[in-house]
Amino acid sequence: MNWKTTVGASVLLALAGGFYAYDVTYLEPGREKGEREKNRVWTLEPKDVEELTIKRAQDTLRFKRAGDGWQMLAPVAATGARGPIDDAVANLVNARMDREVAGKPAALDEFGLDKPEADITLKVKGKAEPVGLGLGAKSPTGAWVYAKKVGSPAVFVLPETLLTDATKPASDFRDRTILTFDRDALAGLRIAMPDETIELDRPEPKKWRITRPVALGADGDVLSDFVDKLLFGKVKEFVAERPPSLAPYGLDRPIRVTLVTGKDKDRAEKTLLLGRVDPPKKGVYAMRPGETSVLLLEEPIWAKLPKNVAVLRDKTVIAFDRDQLTRMAIESPKGKVTLARQGERWRITEPEALPGDNPVINGMLFQLREMKAQAFLPGVRFTPTVKVSLWEGDVKTPKVLTLAPSKETRGGQPSAYAESSGQGPVLVEARFVGDLGKSASELRDHMLFSDVSQRDVTRVRVRRGTHTAVLERAGVASWKLVEPTRGAAKNTAVEDLVGTVTALRWNDMLAGARDGKKYGFDDPTLEVTLFKADGTQIATVTIGKQEGGQYYVRTRGAVYTVDTTRLGPPPKVPEDFQGG
Repeated sequence: MNWKTTVGASVLLALAGGFYAYDVTYLEPGREKGEREKNRVWTLEPKDVEELTIKRAQDTLRFKRAGDGWQMLAPVAATGARGPIDDAVANLVNARMDREVAGKPAALDEFGLDKPEADITLKVKGKAEPVGLGLGAKSPTGAWVYAKKVGSPAVFVLPETLLTDATKPASDFRDRTILTFDRDALAGLRIAMPDETIELDRPEPKKWRITRPVALGADGDVLSDFVDKLLFGKVKEFVAERPPSLAPYGLDRPIRVTLVTGKDKDRAEKTLLLGRVDPPKKGVYAMRPGETSVLLLEEPIWAKLPKNVAVLRDKTVIAFDRDQLTRMAIESPKGKVTLARQGERWRITEPEALPGDNPVINGMLFQLREMKAQAFLPGVRFTPTVKVSLWEGDVKTPKVLTLAPSKETRGGQPSAYAESSGQGPVLVEARFVGDLGKSASELRDHMLFSDVSQRDVTRVRVRRGTHTAVLERAGVASWKLVEPTRGAAKNTAVEDLVGTVTALRWNDMLAGARDGKKYGFDDPTLEVTLFKADGTQIATVTIGKQEGGQYYVRTRGAVYTVDTTRLGPPPKVPEDFQGG
């Protein structure tokens, strides 16, 4: 190839590259815009539409932009449903004609356009005159609708979905939000009933209190459930507009629910009127002051409405800060037990010094904190059978809870009496009497090896009958078999065994249990010994015979009972530990 050829090729290549760049930069956007606008009814953007009017035989819908949303102006004044109206506007302005069927039709009745199913008018920002469109009958296939622009004689067809949008019920375009408010800004609530008004305030985000008709703590869970139903619930049905009487809906003497948001100059109120419940419709009638529509709300709104002080008041029986607890005492028919907290652990100090069973004790504290009153019983007296005293920090006077069995029931279940310091008697679940009235034996640590960590174990000896297996740790969670042969071990089997032994909990301690044959220790089911890295023996547990869903277990010379479910079936030795 000579230099002339090379130069020529370079020039052609440069010209081709230049034309491609020009095409992509300048011509392609124009082609794309032209393609987008091809056959469109109007060259508009949805954001430019300020008003939409749809006139139908039965009514006229009219919507006007209001900030980021829409306001319905007709057939009623109401907040518009942003999603459905936005969709309808977008479908209209982006509508494309499939084909023209008549340039100058002799008669419009052939297309149903003499009396259109819907006359649509769009008021557009920047245009003095609105644009309009009539939608007539569907085509024979049902996939298209005949249409004609205002000011133009031509009849063309558009997708039938436009007619579907335009003929939807007015209620489909109404916002179904019950009340709009900022949950975090809630400062109070007022429930005005025909015979009583209850007022509450919210001094802290997670704390409510009743201020009228009495000063009491309020149940935050009850209020949260009701507020959530108002915030997230939806109008089930728009029942009536300007009814001649509100009595059929129970709205002539409604319950007024008023939400208060903000404080001082930012204070605002939102009110909802609630009428009667309609069981067949599974809802409750409602109105918003200043509006003319009767609404039907979902039945849970009524179910969650706090209808009296007893429902609203705080049902916590005894309030305390678990992190501040330093001491606890329990008195019951099983005796008196005193406990002291040391860091995150509890120790029994009376009737004897013993380590406490942390899971059991923390479970009791959880029950105490979550205990709720089923009913309030002013004037009732009872003789306590269980007494729980709690000391927080350095205080000398404890908070005291007393309990006793009761013959009363709630929901068909037995209840118990309870009374906390400074509060009147209440009913609680009967189970609390037994769950809280525990003995020292029930509260002591039931771990066989509470001071042994699975991570400390580096060597395990397992014996069953005449067979023995010895395993050594080879890594964080890997093991090797060293007896009766050397080789790989089944890691999960060894880890499960060590985890089971170190986590064993006993049910009963059998005092004076010396007869090994009686408990099966002369021919044990299994014996497991755990060692540290230096060869020190950590623990040995001998599992005797099984009886009544329990194993007899011996360690450190003492005999205990352990649930069979905690041990599982004994492994085969050495087979179950061999392999990789």
